[in-house]
Amino acid sequence: MSGLGVAHLTALELAPAVLVREAARAGFSSVGLRLHPAMAGGIAYPLVPGSQALRQLKSTLDAEGMVVNEIEFVELTPQVDVAGLASLLESGAQLGARCLTVSGDDPEPSRLTDNFAAVCQLAAGYGLRIDLEFMRWRHIANLQQAVALIAAAGQVNGGVLLDALHLFRSGGDATAVARLDRRYIHGVQWCDAPALAPAEEGIIREAREGRLPPGQGQLPLADLFDALPPQVHWSVEIPSAATGAPERLAQAFAITRSWLTSALRGAPITFLHPAQTSASAAASS
Repeated sequence: MSGLGVAHLTALELAPAVLVREAARAGFSSVGLRLHPAMAGGIAYPLVPGSQALRQLKSTLDAEGMVVNEIEFVELTPQVDVAGLASLLESGAQLGARCLTVSGDDPEPSRLTDNFAAVCQLAAGYGLRIDLEFMRWRHIANLQQAVALIAAAGQVNGGVLLDALHLFRSGGDATAVARLDRRYIHGVQWCDAPALAPAEEGIIREAREGRLPPGQGQLPLADLFDALPPQVHWSVEIPSAATGAPERLAQAFAITRSWLTSALRGAPITFLHPAQTSASAAASS
């Protein structure tokens, strides 16, 4: 197994370099970094391309054998400045990131499609994918709407990020995932929750602070696991105020690893860091 990542929201109080070290210590092999606020006034850790802070973070990643999977988070609102995202994308590329996560927050479908396509085109110049994350309270609220937007934009580097909580809370299921064209599925974020959703006013709060580790709730995660293609990035997103960040990360990795072993019907599972994966490939060539 090539690795398990962790989304920054799991420990958003940690600055990127600290997150990288603590995530590596917990067992993760990749991280997501919140370099752009998910909402006005939200926590974020912006980096200037070519800056000393960015170079130091890259050194920390290399020293820990870690990689950046996603940088986040851009809301595609009617006012989004697509050209203004170049600095964010350049910083991500310099860190070796694989993708930028965005959401669809524009009620005008044609404008949203144009902006999504434009972001994909801009990101392609930096070697990055664009992963669209749907959420029940946004204009792109479910899997079907996300796939329709990606298809309409027609960009090869555009795909969907499947967050388990958002999938099931928006009425989606594993059958819908299984029917998708495999090329649309870029990544999955694991977490769990009670089967019964909270009242509408509690949906956002649950997503930001009320998630459970896989196997500790009642979401049909095993069905989702079976519906996924083999080549998809796995990460966890389990924010919680119940424990400190280092303990939270360690528990998230250990519990998720145990659950994945169960989902694999007891088959042995070993998560390798990127450096180990490269070494194994070189040895077998």
